Amino acid sequence: MDDTTETPSAGAELGPPPPQELSVPAPLGPFTSAWAGLHAGMLGALWMLLWLGIDSSFSRRGFWYPENLFASFFYGHDAVGARFGSKTTSGLALWLIVYSLLGATFAFVVRDRLRTRRRVLAAILFSLAWFYAAFHGFWKTAMPLVYLLYPESAMVIGHLIYGIVLAGFPGYFNGPRSLPTAPPTPPHVREPEAL
Repeated sequence: MDDTTETPSAGAELGPPPPQELSVPAPLGPFTSAWAGLHAGMLGALWMLLWLGIDSSFSRRGFWYPENLFASFFYGHDAVGARFGSKTTSGLALWLIVYSLLGATFAFVVRDRLRTRRRVLAAILFSLAWFYAAFHGFWKTAMPLVYLLYPESAMVIGHLIYGIVLAGFPGYFNGPRSLPTAPPTPPHVREPEAL
């Protein structure tokens, strides 16, 4: 006669499974936030440049026109053009450096003090404030060609895109984001009583 009933193994424990370890989100430090903001700022700058390139292409100025305008900081009016050239890379580098550092600054200040919706609003306001201060302020003298030749509406939309992407900077933190906490005591286990 074949017995098919299973008996528990000697090492198996009976009872409820052990409780899972809980975790609490760790606050982002200032430099950790700045590093994540640098990543988000660069990604936001790339999305903004993609938008500006598409807008420039539809306006028949050429996809690389925004980067070439920024290259005018180094090369003057010789850099302004529609095609990708050796001067375009300097404009692209300047654009990425400036907006990556802006992202790091924003994240350094904000960290995880704001909830998602408020952080998005703050990032958009920060981005637009930068646009108006830079393009209508000190870049009017430092890069007059940029001030004179950029289409205002495309730049506003580009900075809105940048602000939205920048608001997601906590997602670019690659380290552990949780601190372990003590698991709760199961109800069937009592603490030992003192004698």
